Amino acid sequence: MSQRPIGRRTALALMGASGYCLYARPSGLTGGEHTNIPGGADFSGRIPAADVARLQQTEGKTVEQIMTDLLPLARTFSRPPISDFHVGAVVRSTNGDLFVGANIEIPGQPLGCSVHAEQAASSQAYMSGAAGIDAVAVGGAPCGHCRQFLNEMAPDGSIRVLVPGREPMRLESLLPYAFGPSALGFTRGALPVRSVNIVLKGTADDSLTRAALSAACRSYAPYSKAHSGVAVRLTNGDVNSGPYIENVAFNPSLSPLQVALVSVVVSGNEFHQIEDVALVELDTAVISQVSMTEAVLRSVCPKARLRRVVGHADL
Repeated sequence: MSQRPIGRRTALALMGASGYCLYARPSGLTGGEHTNIPGGADFSGRIPAADVARLQQTEGKTVEQIMTDLLPLARTFSRPPISDFHVGAVVRSTNGDLFVGANIEIPGQPLGCSVHAEQAASSQAYMSGAAGIDAVAVGGAPCGHCRQFLNEMAPDGSIRVLVPGREPMRLESLLPYAFGPSALGFTRGALPVRSVNIVLKGTADDSLTRAALSAACRSYAPYSKAHSGVAVRLTNGDVNSGPYIENVAFNPSLSPLQVALVSVVVSGNEFHQIEDVALVELDTAVISQVSMTEAVLRSVCPKARLRRVVGHADL
């Protein structure tokens, strides 16, 4: 399920430049680590359905085989300074796009601040506006934490779990008698994404706050109603954002900063590049993201500046 990571260029080379580099665009493997290859400037963790179809045709493989073949690439995004346990995951949205993700650990902070690979890949699908997720590939069977999180993405248990060397399994077979949204009276899960109208107290006249507001408006918080979003600006000018993604079991929920950190990594950047952070949340919310956001930032980018902006929502 885990192994020492290899370089991104090496991972792509092992996959075969003739096929798996199609979605890397014409620059292929020439140039440095930040050319138009996954993890470079033009990659955001998503492989479009059209490119997946071309890979299928070129390689003569099923989409399930392609997903498991991409796991070595996904693992290159892993950041596990505590466990040194590298895990990658690939999810498929219902429209055929693929999204990569990997586990992220925060040194000096509680283990609950970690992001599991399946969560990371799923959060990228969520950020893209995917209508749903129908498959996930991972090196070993998902842990209970991830099974619970995936169930929020598809409460009917229909997600196909792909593990190399094993027959595909439906999530419902790995999580029987699941505790899902219906237990608290909800008929839908996190996907498709629904928008919430949030109005800030004051003006959002800077681009970072507007990006955080946009993320907050797309957050999923049916249980706490504590909608929130984060946007981070890097020293190279890149902006990554993340919405809060809640779970009926509470603990597998992803904070907006966790989602944003996934986007930072799969875009080919590093946490120490973060210099400015905007957090948008509701002034009357029963929970706040401030303390966790501050704690994580102190660990991964202590010089980053954080500002909190509050608003109210029409729920």
